[in-house]
Amino acid sequence: MILDAETDLQLERTLQLPADVIWRCWTTPEHLKHFFVPKPHQLVSCEIDLRPGGRFNTVFEVDGNEMRNDGVFLELIPGRKLVFTDTYTEGWKPAENPFMTAILLLEPLNPDCTRYVAIARHRNAEARAEHEKMGFHTGWGIVADQLEAYARQL
Repeated sequence: MILDAETDLQLERTLQLPADVIWRCWTTPEHLKHFFVPKPHQLVSCEIDLRPGGRFNTVFEVDGNEMRNDGVFLELIPGRKLVFTDTYTEGWKPAENPFMTAILLLEPLNPDCTRYVAIARHRNAEARAEHEKMGFHTGWGIVADQLEAYARQL
């Protein structure tokens, strides 16, 4: 995948997990709540309709404040690729103030090890810079660590 340095951010890790376990964690609300936001923040609500155009709505609690993020899935390749955005909501309704499109790529390296790539695409360089300043690499890195720790228990 070709990245645009002006608008894209990327985190890459090797996780000691099978790709299908990572996929299941990312696509199941019950699992997602265990790793989706850096602790001590938490995911308090999640609705998933796992199909292109299907809803991916989340509510986070950050420092006592709830933050709602409604979006849709754009592309799904089971066990390999998950793409979602807050640019649209269910029914392809354009969002008032979109922030990013996320691309999750999973490449099995062996049966128990996966190359995990998370990409955040932004509408412009300013939005990218804002996300980087918010701590994209640290935050998404913590999420990857939390995912790996949680999924090992499954």
